[in-house]
Amino acid sequence: MACCALLSACGQQKSGAPADPMMAMADKTPVVSVAPAVLQQVSQDAVYSASVQANVVNNIAPQAGGRIQKLNVEVGDFVAAGQILAEMDRIQLDQAALRLKNDETELARVKQLFEEGGVSQSDYEQLELAFKVSKSSYENLQENTILRAPVSGVVSARNYDRGDLYAMAQPIYTVQQITPVKLLVPISEADYTRVKRGDKVSLTADALPGKTYTGTIVRLYPTMDPATHTFNAEVRVANDKRELRPGMYARVTVDFGARERVVVPDAAVIRQQGSGQRSVFVLNADNTVTIKVVEAGRHFGSQYEILSGLEAGEQVLTGGFSSLKSGDKVEVKR
Repeated sequence: MACCALLSACGQQKSGAPADPMMAMADKTPVVSVAPAVLQQVSQDAVYSASVQANVVNNIAPQAGGRIQKLNVEVGDFVAAGQILAEMDRIQLDQAALRLKNDETELARVKQLFEEGGVSQSDYEQLELAFKVSKSSYENLQENTILRAPVSGVVSARNYDRGDLYAMAQPIYTVQQITPVKLLVPISEADYTRVKRGDKVSLTADALPGKTYTGTIVRLYPTMDPATHTFNAEVRVANDKRELRPGMYARVTVDFGARERVVVPDAAVIRQQGSGQRSVFVLNADNTVTIKVVEAGRHFGSQYEILSGLEAGEQVLTGGFSSLKSGDKVEVKR
């Protein structure tokens, strides 16, 4: 009876499931999920970093040294074009005004005599020339005595006090035009032929969260930086509310349009640690898999743009491939 029991037990072990659970797992076909690689229009925009700059920076100073009599504005004040900012000592200007008045009176008198034949033409022309020289000298002194803002903007610096002797070392004021502002955006040389004057861009500033501004490319610099292989595109932003200020750090998004690309779910893309190489598992007709190295482009939402290495319509694995290798047979999850 004992022998029969032993034979019966041996028979049950032979006809039942394998005793080794690891062998059972190895025999089981992996179940994977798949998705098709599809053609899709992908926006070809790029984000660049740049600093906000004043559109125009004017240093306000006379041509020669002199005593500062008046200072009419302070740092932070907004000024209009033509507004008087400062006045220098007027002694020379007043003297030039007197000479101009005298020469004007003398010219009028001699002109009348010349018309009546009382003086020669050369004498008249000599006095006319003297009047023009006096007028030019007066206008030059007036421009350098009464200092006006050449553009509308904000006063960003004042380097002297009232009564100081201007020594021609620094400007009295610095005025920056901030409506509009500009940015010099360093764009990759690979995109040189894809950007042109008049293109619209959008930008955000770290100091102004939640706000987006629109600018226009107004100038493309003709040379490349040999170190960075970039060229500058000058972007102008209206900045009507004066929110953007020179020196602010901004991120500029340049839209190069859209192109038809192969797109796959981001879950299908495998990144090789250390090298940055990317690959995908492709399902073959016989339910085996092949790993393909691909060149990935933009990552947007839950998808990857594939630039090369994969054709539209191929089925890529999106799950269940953690322990697979090329040639393995799989079962597709339904």
